[in-house]
Amino acid sequence: MLGTNCDRLIIFTRYPEPGKTKTRLISSLGAKGAARLQRQLTEHTLKQVNPLINQLSFAIYYNGNTQEMMKNWLGNDLSYYPQPEGDLGQKMQSAFADSFNLGYTKVVIIGIDCPALNSTIVQQAFNSLNNHDLVLGKAADGGYYLIGLKQIIPQLFKNIPWGTNQVLSITQTIAEKLNLTYSLLRTLSDIDRPEDLPILKKYGILE
Repeated sequence: MLGTNCDRLIIFTRYPEPGKTKTRLISSLGAKGAARLQRQLTEHTLKQVNPLINQLSFAIYYNGNTQEMMKNWLGNDLSYYPQPEGDLGQKMQSAFADSFNLGYTKVVIIGIDCPALNSTIVQQAFNSLNNHDLVLGKAADGGYYLIGLKQIIPQLFKNIPWGTNQVLSITQTIAEKLNLTYSLLRTLSDIDRPEDLPILKKYGILE
């Protein structure tokens, strides 16, 4: 039973275990520092979207460690699901399918790598789904930091070169071929590489 709330926000993250997260930043931060950043970005993202917690169902899809450890870290008020096997597209498609199978009518997935992502932008995404089939948050590196749908569309997640600067453009091309209406949200920067780290100072992270 969903109660009165039929919208779900899914947050993809990873348990902050040294050596297994933010690996592209280990050269600059060390394994423990990269794991600490993973923890800080996850907590920052949850704080940023927290104003919506009474309006949306929140679900955490995690990699690494156990559900008990995730609850110990982030609390018992959220729903936790281990990410399935496969590439990012397969993981997201599965997460969308889970939510639509439960009866949710609008579902948005975000990561934890954009410190500028906040509740206002997430709300804009859900509002966009009132009039569009698809909503995407444009990342400065050519990917996307947010994707929202009202139904599962498997073609959006297949044959995508994940982790490259072509992800967004190829996704848009697929959407256009499928005659989907879509909305683009404002461009934000991901924290993926050493050159991205200065962005964090604005948000009081890694000071």
